[in-house]
Amino acid sequence: MDDLTERAKKEVPAEAYLRHGTAFRGHPPKLPYKKVKRTARLWPIAFVGIALLLGFGVYRIATGLRAPKGEADAGQQNALQPVGVATIGTGDIKVIVTGLGSVTPITTVTVRTQVNGELMEVGFKEGQIVKKGDFLAQIDPRPFQLAQAQYEGQLVHDQGLLEQAKMDLARYQTLVKTNSIARQQAEDQEYIVKQYEGSVKLDQAQIDNQKLNLIYAHIVSPIDGRVGLRLVDPGNYVQTTDTNGLAVITQLHPISVIFIVPEDDVPEILAAMKAGRQLEVTAYDRANIVPLSTGKVAALDSQIDPTTGTLKLRADFDNLDDKLFPNQFVNARLLLKMLHGVVTVPASAVQRGAPGTYVYVVNADDTVSARPVNLGPLDGAVYAVNSGLSPGDRVVVDGTDRLRDGAKVLIANNGNSSAGEEARPESSGAPDGKPAPPQYHKDGISGEHTKP
Repeated sequence: MDDLTERAKKEVPAEAYLRHGTAFRGHPPKLPYKKVKRTARLWPIAFVGIALLLGFGVYRIATGLRAPKGEADAGQQNALQPVGVATIGTGDIKVIVTGLGSVTPITTVTVRTQVNGELMEVGFKEGQIVKKGDFLAQIDPRPFQLAQAQYEGQLVHDQGLLEQAKMDLARYQTLVKTNSIARQQAEDQEYIVKQYEGSVKLDQAQIDNQKLNLIYAHIVSPIDGRVGLRLVDPGNYVQTTDTNGLAVITQLHPISVIFIVPEDDVPEILAAMKAGRQLEVTAYDRANIVPLSTGKVAALDSQIDPTTGTLKLRADFDNLDDKLFPNQFVNARLLLKMLHGVVTVPASAVQRGAPGTYVYVVNADDTVSARPVNLGPLDGAVYAVNSGLSPGDRVVVDGTDRLRDGAKVLIANNGNSSAGEEARPESSGAPDGKPAPPQYHKDGISGEHTKP
């Protein structure tokens, strides 16, 4: 221990004793830490600096490989933009009004019993096509047959009384002439005869009523159509107060479609109907893709719906192929009129922006210029042009997304297609055979209708 203390005194200077104010008191003081070299502390800073210098060098090398901004813009301006073009021509345009509609049967009958009784027999199958007069069901006829026999017996009895009263009346009239009886007795007999005549008529009416009940008990189809699902099974007691009935028969040939049109088109529709024109209506499926049937406008509603600003129209269809089914949602396209020999432009060439509606016209030097156009009705994928284009003009139909006024283009199809040659299948209304969405065509503004 003493050796350790002596050793500590030699290694620790005297200032340490003065600073601590005490001697070792048996324990040597802690030796001072050796100072850390400053070069070790600077290594992280040096590493970050080297990384920044390397990153800056890479950035300068990358930016140095780029062309100056002016040269890049010039290269973009000189680059040719490949586009597809079409040549403006003339053609026929259909002015069509489109509206949502529903297939509505002209006649729908709920077959109900007109007499009370047990349902003995059902003479139809569910979904069967029936003709007017076909047997449908039989109600137990025995109560009506017995009642008929009863009233027939009563009729015979009252007829006998009537004949007897007539004979007495004839006898009394003879005796009155000879003053053998009082005139009052003869007159009373006349009224007795009338009473028996009334009884006979009442009995005959009762008999006819039972015959009618027997006819009602034998139920037949009142119309041609399709029978729905059976609502009552044989063996049940049916009554005239039953609301569901026995079955529902729906007429299918012909059938109608009730659809709506905007009130702005009503004057033209009325004018056409007053002129004796048969307005053609084509019914498309709910997706507005497949044409189902073609019919004629039959009637207009008596008033415009103030909440929607639309008018209901009914169009009749033969529906011989059964493509229209009751309560089916359809899109109805009403052909209002036909425009002949008008300037047409593909819908794919029409652009809309801040200046309005315009197209890119290809000039003789293969540059394009934006030209405003005034469009007319839309027929499928082709617009009628009121002003702004002439037959022979070339317009861009493909690759317009990156064009600007004055840009030089590379015509991919050499301008061989024309607006009049654009494929316009009547069923789909699109160049590629795909359907155009429901549109209101009259004013040339595309407006897709929504479904219930």
